[in-house]
Amino acid sequence: MAKASQPTVVGRGLGGELRELRDSRRLPQRRVAIRLGWQPSKLSRIENGIQGVSAADVASLLVIYGVTGDARKRLLGMAERSAEVGWWEAIGGLSEESRTLIRLESEATGIVNWEPLLVPGLLQTADYAQAVMVGCGVPADEAQGRVAARLGRQAILTRPAPPTLHVLLDEMVLRRALGGPRVMARQLRHLVEAADRPGLTLRVVPLAVGGHTGLDGSFALFDFPRNRSVVFLDHKLTGLFLEEAPQVAHFRREADRLAEVALSPVDSVELVARYATEHERE
Repeated sequence: MAKASQPTVVGRGLGGELRELRDSRRLPQRRVAIRLGWQPSKLSRIENGIQGVSAADVASLLVIYGVTGDARKRLLGMAERSAEVGWWEAIGGLSEESRTLIRLESEATGIVNWEPLLVPGLLQTADYAQAVMVGCGVPADEAQGRVAARLGRQAILTRPAPPTLHVLLDEMVLRRALGGPRVMARQLRHLVEAADRPGLTLRVVPLAVGGHTGLDGSFALFDFPRNRSVVFLDHKLTGLFLEEAPQVAHFRREADRLAEVALSPVDSVELVARYATEHERE
């Protein structure tokens, strides 16, 4: 099922918008490629999200499609953010779901992430990410690349116009000392610092709540300027992308219900700092 939904998700970013522009002009893919001196397969890969695209190539396409003004500026901005131009493609050991997740993160304007077990990948330190890989039994020859990819994903948080990020964590995440007390203490200090960033909200669901709606697994919800929202469900062997409106609405309600029982952002940061101090004393 994950594979069935993935192609539509992959092609919904910048490549998807370029495809829509070409279709609206009723220009055959081959004709556009010939005008640019490209192989038709290159344009096909770009439009389907399989290959990254440089700002220069986007500018050339927009000339052919007659796109100017704010629309041109917005699309070129998307291309510049993609100056990742597929940086993840050079990293081995990444599944297609992981590559799709990276593309979604790079295009999203808003992200909501619930994690009952681990610090979210977008906020992990290198040592913590390595400890996750070891704990999950990832082979050593794959772990290095996956850690590098995880840290590379975090670049979206420091770009000029980062997405808003609303992180919801279970308190148990703070107690589990992955990598040992020192690694965990540094990870929690990193969370405290991250919470100071504009547009980033960190909230903790305390253990005192007992049972709650998030106990059955993590999820991430992505919002985009034009395309419909997507939910990502991660699993040990695969990942599932959901984009039907009722499915997305369900997880948005789940996030709202978790927020209702979570501590305030201020109290959450204080709790994280308190756990960091405890780990430092161990």
